[in-house]
Amino acid sequence: IVLTSKLIDGTFPDYTKVIPYNNSKLLSASTSEFSTAADRVATFAADKIRGVKMSVTPGQVRLSVGGQASLGTGVEDVTVEYTGDALDIGFNARYLLEVFGNIDGKEVTFALQDINAAVLVRDKAADDYLFVLMPMRV
Repeated sequence: IVLTSKLIDGTFPDYTKVIPYNNSKLLSASTSEFSTAADRVATFAADKIRGVKMSVTPGQVRLSVGGQASLGTGVEDVTVEYTGDALDIGFNARYLLEVFGNIDGKEVTFALQDINAAVLVRDKAADDYLFVLMPMRV
């Protein structure tokens, strides 16, 4: 096997600048329940856009897909612990499911700020990993 590569001359971007540390709205949920609901709803998302809307209110998150660009309409409600005002935010379903695929713990936490800010996702039991999700318009 021969492997050829080219050395890039430059410095790697500072990844710490995209990690949101000021997000004050905390959401906590069962990883398996949230992941299963997101997977079911994502089935109806069109392949190009794959947008899933999260409507967050105290005690509940409603995951939904629908509209002209989708393959149908899907809605799932997930019971959560949430501190903050109501918030509607969208994510690419594939990225959301990839985050859940890498969380081993029973509970997941989302640190949100607003509909335009990056979201910090963590396994509640282990602080070893963190995931940053960028929102999208849905």
